[in-house]
Amino acid sequence: MAGKGMQALEWKKDGFSSNSQLGFQWSLQDANFCPGGLFACVGQMGGNMSVGVSSPNPSDSRDENGGFKLPYFDLYAKYISSLEEEVGAKKKKPRLKLKIKVSNPSLRRLISGAIAGAVSRTAVAPLETIRTHLMVGSSGHSTTEVFHSIMAHEGWTGLFRGNLVNVIRVAPSKAIELFAYDTVNKNLSAKPGEQPKLPIPASLVAGACAGVSSTLVTYPLELVKTRLTIQRGVYEGLLDAFIKILKEGGPGELYRGLTPSLIGVIPYAATNYFAYDTLRKSYTKFFKQERIGNIETLLIGSMAGAISSSATFPLEVARKHMQVGAVSGRQVYKNVIHALATILEQEGIAGLYKGLGPSCMKLVPAAGISFMCYEACKRILVEKNDEE
Repeated sequence: MAGKGMQALEWKKDGFSSNSQLGFQWSLQDANFCPGGLFACVGQMGGNMSVGVSSPNPSDSRDENGGFKLPYFDLYAKYISSLEEEVGAKKKKPRLKLKIKVSNPSLRRLISGAIAGAVSRTAVAPLETIRTHLMVGSSGHSTTEVFHSIMAHEGWTGLFRGNLVNVIRVAPSKAIELFAYDTVNKNLSAKPGEQPKLPIPASLVAGACAGVSSTLVTYPLELVKTRLTIQRGVYEGLLDAFIKILKEGGPGELYRGLTPSLIGVIPYAATNYFAYDTLRKSYTKFFKQERIGNIETLLIGSMAGAISSSATFPLEVARKHMQVGAVSGRQVYKNVIHALATILEQEGIAGLYKGLGPSCMKLVPAAGISFMCYEACKRILVEKNDEE
């Protein structure tokens, strides 16, 4: 039988041809040879071979061109194609992307800044409370003493005292600050190939403008928040604090300590945003990446916060002392120079940096969380639904 089968095939220049007894036809020109086997070349052979299930009738095993139909070839092809689709689906897992259409770019920046400020301040509210008490020395002289004192008198809620006011203050403040920074920095930054518009970095000027803008608008809330944190039981709430402060000292009392705040916020904000912008550019240049992930943004923002808070902390201490005013017989300072000189005389250099540890513990993650939330919100709030 084998000899007869072999004699039935005749070699030709362009392939094998069969005699009329076998009805098998194959050509080098019409078919593709795949050394990988049947499954490797199913997709290639499909166009040149007829598919179907063999039948007992030999005539049913031929296609319309006289070719031989492989048994169950159609089932093989469907099985392999389904496997390929399943593997492709596993490789390309769908990602959930939240996009909210906001046409106005200014509104996008304001919303992003407000969310970033609220999230970051709430996350570090206990550290903010401890820092404020350490600065004015109202509940102890170390982080541990202040923590135990607050827990003993008020419990966990005491760590979040004034947080609602803080969020109400920080949300618009951060919105204005980040909006001002983005707007000024964009207008002052030179485009690729152009000469710089300023002799100093644009981010430095933009950061200073951002800090001044937010401070002028939201300072009264900052003062009320400080009074609510320090003066326990004196005020019943935000509105009551506003009314009593206005009755006691008039409108000017709401802006007590504004000068040291402005003096302090200019170098702080300028340093913070300049450090953030410089670190971002250095990161993208070193790793050759156009976009920075959330974790990287968190770390870069935290580093920028550490640099700026350490450089300007003495002014922050003077500002807190001036905001407290004559509470519990405390000295009233004439100006920021008087406050700095008095603190230096009474407590030495250490007094100017009292609370730096918890301050950095609060400001460093707060800055990182704020920048991370801001950048994330800007990616969510887009001009068009299909925008990245």
